[in-house]
Amino acid sequence: MPSVLAGFSVSLALIVAIGAQNAFVLRQGLRREHVVPVVVACAASDALLIAAGIAGLGTVVSGRPALLTAVRVGGAVFLFGYALLAARRALRPGSLAPTDRPPATLRATVLACLAFTYLNPHVYLDTVLLLGGIAQQHEDRWAFGGGAMLASVVWFSALGAGAHRLAPLLARTQAWRVLDGAVAVVMAAVGAALLLG
Repeated sequence: MPSVLAGFSVSLALIVAIGAQNAFVLRQGLRREHVVPVVVACAASDALLIAAGIAGLGTVVSGRPALLTAVRVGGAVFLFGYALLAARRALRPGSLAPTDRPPATLRATVLACLAFTYLNPHVYLDTVLLLGGIAQQHEDRWAFGGGAMLASVVWFSALGAGAHRLAPLLARTQAWRVLDGAVAVVMAAVGAALLLG
């Protein structure tokens, strides 16, 4: 049980930070559009990556400096691109409210969700390398991983299902400008940190 609780708390601390994936889930929850498939895609992806880290993929990757550099640089480019998109949304109030846009297809939504998940380098750095490394320090690494996976399910379910409760606050253009501005700053800062190693 201590390993499960440790995995849950460490994973939750990493997942809750504002980022591209959380912002996407929040937008889908506010739109009430394909929320369950998005939550399932996020939680299942986390479970897969956590399991890969615990199984030892993190050790293999960390032993290959060229691969780590490629992940860092590619991830930084992705994060800078997302930061630019978020900054553009913050500067153009007409394109902010997610409910103003026509509905997206289920396929397009799930593909976008998978892109936000697997093209984000923090998924690999946090989930595979960091969580995988911490799990190796626990007596029951798979119990730690189970707790980490449970945290992912709880967080994404709460974010997707609870987003509509934020609708009154986020119905104002100014709130979206602040949220997208914060996302832009955080993504740019994380991208810069990746490039600087």
